[in-house]
Amino acid sequence: MKLWLGMGIALILFTGCNSNTKHITLQKRYAQQQLIIQQQQAQINALKEKLNTKVHRYVKRRSTTIPVIKKNIKLKKVEDNNFSSGYMYPQTRSKPKKPKPTVKLAQTSASPVASATPTTSSVMGKAECVAMIGQEKFDKYTQMFGSESASIKRCKMLKAMRN
Repeated sequence: MKLWLGMGIALILFTGCNSNTKHITLQKRYAQQQLIIQQQQAQINALKEKLNTKVHRYVKRRSTTIPVIKKNIKLKKVEDNNFSSGYMYPQTRSKPKKPKPTVKLAQTSASPVASATPTTSSVMGKAECVAMIGQEKFDKYTQMFGSESASIKRCKMLKAMRN
């Protein structure tokens, strides 16, 4: 029984000491942090003071070395007797435009059938477009643009970029 009673008292004492030690360590840590903050604040204040003195010296030196120049300027009377409206407001004259050079395409064959049909660059059919880009892309363009004629226009554009 005495053993149990002794253990109970020892446990109560240890738990009380433990909470005090935690409280004391927290107080020490808080005090250390406060001290660090105060030291940093003192360093910041010292740096601000140095900066202010340097700026003050710089401003003082700048203001003493650069004299303020004041001049009395007399305006001259301007005579505008040489005004020319033709010079100030010239009439716009357009330069003659050069005619654009025409490019003639050489025909590949001299048969009358070839001369009757227009060149392939201006007219392209579905078969030629499918042969050029493939059926899958043709179907994709048709679905994307909404019609076969738009797909054929796309083929013409691709052919023009290749050439």
